[in-house]
Amino acid sequence: MIETTHNTFIKTLSKNNVILERERATTLQINTGLLCDRQCAHCHLSAGPERKELMSRETMKQIVDFASTGHFAVIDITGGAPELNPNLPFLIESLMPLETGIMLRSNLSALKNKGKPLMDFLRENRINIVTSFPSLNELQTESIRGKGSFSTGIETLKMLNALGYGLPDSGLVLDLVVNPSGAFLPPSQKSLEKRFKATLEQKWDIRFNRLFCFANAPLGRFRSWLQESQNFEGYMQKLLTAFNPSAAGGLMCRTLLSVSWDGYLFDCDFNQAARLFMGNRKTHITELTEPPAPGSSIAVGEHCFTCTAGTGFT
Repeated sequence: MIETTHNTFIKTLSKNNVILERERATTLQINTGLLCDRQCAHCHLSAGPERKELMSRETMKQIVDFASTGHFAVIDITGGAPELNPNLPFLIESLMPLETGIMLRSNLSALKNKGKPLMDFLRENRINIVTSFPSLNELQTESIRGKGSFSTGIETLKMLNALGYGLPDSGLVLDLVVNPSGAFLPPSQKSLEKRFKATLEQKWDIRFNRLFCFANAPLGRFRSWLQESQNFEGYMQKLLTAFNPSAAGGLMCRTLLSVSWDGYLFDCDFNQAARLFMGNRKTHITELTEPPAPGSSIAVGEHCFTCTAGTGFT
């Protein structure tokens, strides 16, 4: 048995001569709330229909004011299901003058429920869409995301294709994200992308740009499942054993700044779930006048082994 704690992660970095500290922040991630129409088994934030946490318009204004000083290359809007925050269009419209890339993380069902008006809005503003599509198998998908999630996903992907998303030379990016359904690490991203592209096109005439394959973080609802199924210790051992110093060199926390629905700052979305504030100091977006300086410290926990296992997590 291998014990994993935040100190274990720090010692592993040291043993492999990896220095973990901030570089220039290039991505601003905005979590618009924990409300979601799905209650996915692998959700590290335990988002769901019962959650009431939603980012207010005032907090969005504060974030936009801050973003205007940061020269970020990418704005990453996530949730929960960001489509369920009624102020999402306001946030996107407020960010557009910054002339930075904007991506929206969708679960497809929330996007479909909002319908063509929201999809048209995203297309008109050329917002990149990144969506979770866990499996090509209907039963496996529904075991993770609930009944009807597979057929809804297929239908929504077709709707997005009809708008130009995912099609060659359209400039409308549609990327898929795959997470394993159990206590194991993901397969090769390259081979999985090839299989997804071939199957989705042959069976449903669906196209997309890229596929990203990530391990599940032992947090939130997924952590509870690991513990209840007595898979927690075994899963943590897999993550630790698969530690890759090269992946540690490209960790997203080096260049990402994550803002919670109530405006507090974290080094990444996983730390947000674990309530590990940026640099281990509770800081609100209104307290910063510029992004954290290169060389600043990064808060870590045992879940950080997720991002250093195999090819890593970005």
